[in-house]
Amino acid sequence: MENKRHFLFDNDGKTCIVCGRPLPDDFEGDMCPPCKEHDLFQQVKEYIRSNDVNEFDVADKFELPLLKVKSWIREGRIEYKDTSTDGLRSHTMQSLHCQMCGKAITFGTLCPQCLKKQNSKGVGLTSPNQSDGSMHFLDSDN
Repeated sequence: MENKRHFLFDNDGKTCIVCGRPLPDDFEGDMCPPCKEHDLFQQVKEYIRSNDVNEFDVADKFELPLLKVKSWIREGRIEYKDTSTDGLRSHTMQSLHCQMCGKAITFGTLCPQCLKKQNSKGVGLTSPNQSDGSMHFLDSDN
C-alpha cells in the first residue's frame, strides 16, 4: 500500500499573482480574496481622492453594498473628503456624526474632543478609607 499525502492545493497549480498564495484550480480570477479586497480598497481610496463623491457614489461605482463603504468609514480606513475652499470645514459625505455629541465627523465613531474625553476616563483606584474591602449583600437581614 502506497502512503500518499493528499494536499488541498497542488504545488504546481494556480497561485495568487500578488502574494503567491496557492489557489484551487477551479478558482475564478488570479488573486486570492484578501489581495482582491486590498486591491479594491486601494481603488476606492484613489477614486475618493480624485473625485468629489459621497458614499452612495462609491457604492454605486464599485458595485459595493453601502454598508461596506460605511463600515470602512467607521473603521477609519477611509475618511470624508474636505471640500472647503473658504477655510470652513465641509464634507462631501455628510452622514457620519459623533455618537456622543452628534457633531459631524470625517471618520470613526467619535469626534476628536469626545475621543479625548473617552480616553481620559481611566479606571481609578479608590482610597482605602472609601471601601472597607468586605463583601456586602443587597438583600441581607444582617
